Amino acid sequence: MSKRLCDVIVAGIGLALTWPLILAGAIAVKLTSPGPAFYRARRAGQYGVPFTMYKLRTMRVGLDTVDRRVTEANDDRITPVGRWLRRLRIDELPQLWNVLRGDMSVIGPRPEDWDIVERHYTDAMRRTLSVRPGLAALSDVYWYPDFAYHDPPPAGVPLQEHYLRRHLPARLAVDLEYIERQSLLLDLWIIIRVIFCILVYSWLPPPRRPMPSKV
Repeated sequence: MSKRLCDVIVAGIGLALTWPLILAGAIAVKLTSPGPAFYRARRAGQYGVPFTMYKLRTMRVGLDTVDRRVTEANDDRITPVGRWLRRLRIDELPQLWNVLRGDMSVIGPRPEDWDIVERHYTDAMRRTLSVRPGLAALSDVYWYPDFAYHDPPPAGVPLQEHYLRRHLPARLAVDLEYIERQSLLLDLWIIIRVIFCILVYSWLPPPRRPMPSKV
């Protein structure tokens, strides 16, 4: 109950403070790319129940396919405005609405694409669905800005294939670590670290980390 109360308070304050930024981002998307300002993504929520996650649209319409659910660093589907929205994580601010609705928590495992969960999750992996997915995650702190930055796929290997084989197990291991250790103090630490990463590592390249050898 205390976590849910904190989620509602933080999300409410966050929306009150950032709605001009969300509005400016939505206008920029509409003026520079045909299609809606917001993207509705189908994600797996708590207990595996699907929900609609809201983001500012950063890609061109009609290019999202089942075999390209994972976004590359220089993905040709991302618009110029979308690249900046992603870099500063502004595109994720509408997820505060999902937090208010109860679909998500401020901190929790990253919400995974519904198709990936249905096609590739084992019973052990589904343990990470025991809690609400988060706007920010412990894995965001460990692997900022994303796994591909620290462990790019070998030449000729599609990013999504590499993600499913190496990055997904590593991310879910961190998600399970969070579930076992979760507390309001840990959530506060993650929030502070993610803000630091956005403010600093959006401009300066973060140090690269080696992938765990057992992955």
